[in-house]
Amino acid sequence: MIIPGTNIEKKLSALRDKKFDPETWKYQVQKIFEREEKHENQILKNLENSSSVIATNRLGLDHLETHKIYHLDQIKNICIDYRLRFLDFKYFKGKLPVSALSTIKDLEKKHQTELIGFKIMAPSKLFKLENADDPLLFVPIGNDFFYLVHKWGNDLHPMRKSMMWFFKSFENLLILTFLISLLVTFMVPNGMFTKHSDASTHIMIFFFMFKSLAAIVLFYGIALGKNFNSAIWNSKYFNA
Repeated sequence: MIIPGTNIEKKLSALRDKKFDPETWKYQVQKIFEREEKHENQILKNLENSSSVIATNRLGLDHLETHKIYHLDQIKNICIDYRLRFLDFKYFKGKLPVSALSTIKDLEKKHQTELIGFKIMAPSKLFKLENADDPLLFVPIGNDFFYLVHKWGNDLHPMRKSMMWFFKSFENLLILTFLISLLVTFMVPNGMFTKHSDASTHIMIFFFMFKSLAAIVLFYGIALGKNFNSAIWNSKYFNA
């Protein structure tokens, strides 16, 4: 006696037909797609309509992952250290990945709510800033606390914090100007300005280089409207 093989497709169809009416299956699938599309459109609308006025999302504490909850002060410190901005999602010009949309849908389903007031942390180049590589999407949950919804893209450069340290304040920028001036001074060939170079000559060259570089830095900063990390972390203006 030959035992017939198992047709997996038939088994799958039989299991489906136990739960759903085969006659209306196509209609049911269509309604699911329409419902999901409507839900996604509402999420995109909420993302684009994010307001500078901080909203509050009532999320169930039992379903929250505590390691994803951050206070505004913590977000501010990271933004200042790495020269990032924390702005409403509507200013974000990057592309929202499908994975982020799925995460939002899952979160809304789990907490039985509609998420609003989306914020995003990212480098300035990823925002459509008004003129005056690693995005993190947040929603406010009250009392200056924010919940990390989704992260995508590549990690920041490992040296970004060190490089951006010089732009945290005016004093830090002076230190950078001082160090570059010192380096350029040592690069000046001996006898370029005088026949006999001594300590006083090097000091004069250093002061000349320092004043020249400081003037360039000031001109660059004023002309392009650049500012320090602590002033731009939550500013929507390009020249803030």
